[in-house]
Amino acid sequence: MDRPLGMLAELTYRCPLRCGYCSNPVGPHSRTGELTTEQWCRVLDQARALGVLQVHLSGGEPLLRRDLPGLVAHAHRIGLYTSLVTGGQGLSDDRLAGLLASGLDHIQISLQDAGTAAADAIAGHPAHQRKLAAARLVKEAGLPLTLNVVLHRANIGRTGELIDLAVRLRADRLELANAQYYGSALLNLRSLLPTRAQLDAAERLVREARPDGRPEIVYVRSDLHDGVPKPCMHGWGSRQFTVTPSGDVLPCPAAARIPGLDVPNVQGAPLADIWFHSPAFNRFRGTEWMPEPCRGCPLKETDHGGCRCQAFQLTGDPAATDPACRLSPHHTLVRTLVQDAETVPDTLPYRA
Repeated sequence: MDRPLGMLAELTYRCPLRCGYCSNPVGPHSRTGELTTEQWCRVLDQARALGVLQVHLSGGEPLLRRDLPGLVAHAHRIGLYTSLVTGGQGLSDDRLAGLLASGLDHIQISLQDAGTAAADAIAGHPAHQRKLAAARLVKEAGLPLTLNVVLHRANIGRTGELIDLAVRLRADRLELANAQYYGSALLNLRSLLPTRAQLDAAERLVREARPDGRPEIVYVRSDLHDGVPKPCMHGWGSRQFTVTPSGDVLPCPAAARIPGLDVPNVQGAPLADIWFHSPAFNRFRGTEWMPEPCRGCPLKETDHGGCRCQAFQLTGDPAATDPACRLSPHHTLVRTLVQDAETVPDTLPYRA
């Protein structure tokens, strides 16, 4: 069994934004029970010993953790490459200087849209101009900058403008990722799912922009339109894992929604035991768990049967063939969603 290369450390679920495609939990339970600084340092130590090379410090909004510079410094000290995944709110000169002094290696900033009014409407907060200012600070400081945009019905029509904005901000990398339908995104699926024409236009713009190579553009397709499921995290429990604010350890960020998973926690077991021996991480490893048509499919080592979380949320069975696959007995569910998207009126997604 391979050792993991990366860890997503969700330091907090607290966030000033209210994006309607967010997969993080909402409500009072999402703001309590966060691991302490000392506990997070132990997690980082165990992750490094397990083989992890890169840690993504995320949330929520990780800048709301006052101990963030200390966590970065500890990760840097033990040899981890550190990437801050942030909405950019509160990233001032002083905060950035402190993170740089602690050894931060990279920053990723999320954008909701290319223009201020549209972006703020999606975020539910006047955040866009602060994001642009944060991106400029990152480049002035000499750090690598990634911009990440979740694409959906309300913004995919401005893919070209988003690429132009990334060029103006001198981003090193632009991630254009079609929404994955977990959490609030699943509740808002009808207002988020783009039409086929929108997808085709966006992909054409990405292809045309790539020859320049600046910034590097990573495009994550929607797997609901083409009948071909996206691979599940290079395979369930194969390369990386997520640690939630309370210390739960997951094979992927959305896995907590799968019933009966018996999610382990870092306060109850070492990371190495969780990675190698926990039922949660072994449940969908390999191919023996697969039903037909996955079990007999020549692509099962490539697409891993698709996404377990998507399979559960659309069918109620996490072991089912992902309905995004045209061979799935549940594929009609996806075809119906895609057909509905052609006629649904445009509305902004909502998150409480």
